[in-house]
Formats: sequence, structure tokens, C-alpha cells
Amino acid sequence: MIVGNIHHLQPWLAQELRQAIDHIKAHVTDATPLGKHDIDGSRVFYLISEDTTEPFAQRRAEYHARYLDIQIVLKGQEGMTFSTQPAGQPDTDWLADKDIAFLAQGAQEKTVVLNEGDFVVFYPGEVHKPLCVVGAPAKVRKAVVKMLVA
Repeated sequence: MIVGNIHHLQPWLAQELRQAIDHIKAHVTDATPLGKHDIDGSRVFYLISEDTTEPFAQRRAEYHARYLDIQIVLKGQEGMTFSTQPAGQPDTDWLADKDIAFLAQGAQEKTVVLNEGDFVVFYPGEVHKPLCVVGAPAKVRKAVVKMLVA
């Protein structure tokens, strides 16, 4: 997992991650429609979404097998839990078809709060629970870059 801000990218950030973030900065605006947008076909693409945060207990943890996520908060604030422990057995396993598996929670979850411009990178197998409420439920607009790595 990597956490940062799109306006202050660290020099050690891998070039492919930097390029994907720079693409979002250059091409995504408030007018960018919701849904899927290609960067490099099925190898690199991003999803624009608008959702409302929910209490931690109502959110499900997830992980992926083939794609890493670069989750970028465009507007709003969200809590994001992550687990440094291996995932247990998923209660919903769509890894083969949709590259996502869900479970109630990760082991020994930790939480980070993401504000506008913040991003987090999750590699395949890293359990995370997005869109958790910070204070009161609030709307969040975000971009999630999906990059094929496995």
C-alpha cells in the first residue's frame, strides 16, 4: 500500500503509477462522466464514481488478484481501512470474472482518512474497505485507476 497526494508526488513513486496519476490530473474534471474510461485498453483504465460514505460496519472489505487500484479522492472525504494481514476466505469470490472478492473485514484493520487530492495504491491481495464514513455520511467523487499487474 502507498498513500500520497496527487499534487505532491514523491520522486520514488514508480513511473507507471506516476503516469496514471498524471493522466487523471490532466484529463479528469468535474464534467468527466461517471463510468469506465480507457487509458490503455484493459491493461490500464479508470472508473469515475460518486458514492456516499457509510459506517465501517456496513462496508465490506475487498481485494483483487490481477489489478492494482489507485484510488484518488476528487471531492469529499472518506475513511479507508486496510489490512496488513492476509485475507481470510471471501464470502463472495468474483476474482475469475470481475477481479474482486469481498469479505466482511480484513484482519487487524487500520484506517486512513483521505481528503481531496489524496490517493492510495493497493496491490493485488491487499485487503481494503473504501467509502467509510468520517463523521457524518457524505458524498465522495473519486477516480479508481485499475492497472493490470498479474
